[in-house]
Amino acid sequence: MLKKVNQLLNTIIGAFVGVFIGHGIYVFRDFKTHPDLYAVQSAPWYTSILLYGSVTAVVLVIAMILKWIIRHKLQQQ
Repeated sequence: MLKKVNQLLNTIIGAFVGVFIGHGIYVFRDFKTHPDLYAVQSAPWYTSILLYGSVTAVVLVIAMILKWIIRHKLQQQ
């Protein structure tokens, strides 16, 4: 059971990192293509990348803590 949870956590980590990288590339390319659209905004063009990064960091920290707990439980068995 714990190995399945560990695999699920690995999948979640990979998915969040992939979405973060993909979103960052998309926003950067969109900024390079349409810089005038981002010039009228009060926030910098990379604000959404920072938001995605912070959410990804929180999810990664939680997943790493859960993986650490699982590893210790598997070693005790």
